[in-house]
Amino acid sequence: MNNENPLKEFDDFVNIVKRLRKDCPWDRIQTHLSLRRCLLEETYEVLESIDENNMPELKKELGDILLQVIFHSIIAKENNDFDLADVINSVRSKLIERHPHVFGDVKVADSDEVKKNWELLKKKEGRKSVIEGIPEQLPALLKAYRIQEKASKVGFDWKEEDPVFEKITEELHELRENVNNGKPLKDIEDEMGDVLFSIVNYSRFLKINPEDALRKTIKKFRDRFSKIEKFAEENNTPLENMTLEEMDVIWEKAKEK
Repeated sequence: MNNENPLKEFDDFVNIVKRLRKDCPWDRIQTHLSLRRCLLEETYEVLESIDENNMPELKKELGDILLQVIFHSIIAKENNDFDLADVINSVRSKLIERHPHVFGDVKVADSDEVKKNWELLKKKEGRKSVIEGIPEQLPALLKAYRIQEKASKVGFDWKEEDPVFEKITEELHELRENVNNGKPLKDIEDEMGDVLFSIVNYSRFLKINPEDALRKTIKKFRDRFSKIEKFAEENNTPLENMTLEEMDVIWEKAKEK
């Protein structure tokens, strides 16, 4: 960290992006739509650096996110829609309005009560449904988690943990029945969705984000599978010629480590 004035550095950075927008052929032709993919990729790179607890990388990736915010604001100003000051003022007002326990005289007992108040305040702002405001582009597991979480804030939830787990067993049984009875693929797909939805619900009760949990499991799988590939390469054995039993031995050794 340095002792430079962050406001000055911010202004300098904005001016750099403005110049790129004016003088760089690539930056000059970008639109909100063309930058959509960049914003999505940068967001996932931030998540990856957080998962790996890589602070130097997180610093760089947060800078890339900041670049996207400024770039979109510059494009919006060119279109007379809004500018960077509007973006800042909008989020500042929202933070103040949705934190009356900080900037007002509302009393809250804990973070759960803060979340409940947050949802009630959003409804007062004009939302017709408690579960509005969840982006369609969210990964399905995370979207399911957020919908269940929002419904829970108004009391639509199980009171105890055991019935939530039993629901998983029930949905698994219905899935197996559909498969065994040769039901159409659409019906099986519906039951599979119910199984996954019930698992997400149980993870919420355990205060585990299913998206994070699955991402970690995927990383474990990749790391362990790479050990099998490395073994095959070192022994000049085509991977497809190895038996499942041979692969499993290496897999178990990787688990032990």
